[in-house]
Amino acid sequence: MRSRLFSTILFAAVAVYAVSCGHYVQATPGTHTVRLYPDEATFEKVKSLKHEGGPMGMIGGLGENFLAKELDDHTPVRIISQDSQGAQIEVLDGPHKGEQGFVAKENLS
Repeated sequence: MRSRLFSTILFAAVAVYAVSCGHYVQATPGTHTVRLYPDEATFEKVKSLKHEGGPMGMIGGLGENFLAKELDDHTPVRIISQDSQGAQIEVLDGPHKGEQGFVAKENLS
C-alpha cells in the first residue's frame, strides 16, 4: 500500500515538474539573444524611453544595454508569473542559470 502511494506521489511530482519546465526564450527574427530585465518596471521604462525617439530614445537604448542581460536564443526557462506584457522567469540553464527577471511576451515560447 505504501509503495503504491509513494509511486502516485512521485508520478504527480514528475508531471508537475515536466509541465512547468517546457518553456524557453525565443529571439526575434534577425537577432540571436533575448533581453532579460531585472523587473517589469525597468522593461516599461526602457520601452517608453525608446518610443520617445530623439535624445530620450538614445538614452533608452543605452540604458537597455546596462540594465538588461542577454540570454541566448532557446535558453530554457521556468515561468514564475506572466501578464499581457511578458513574464517573470527563472533561467534554468546556461551562464545565467538561476537568475530571475522579466522577458517580453514576444520572446517566450
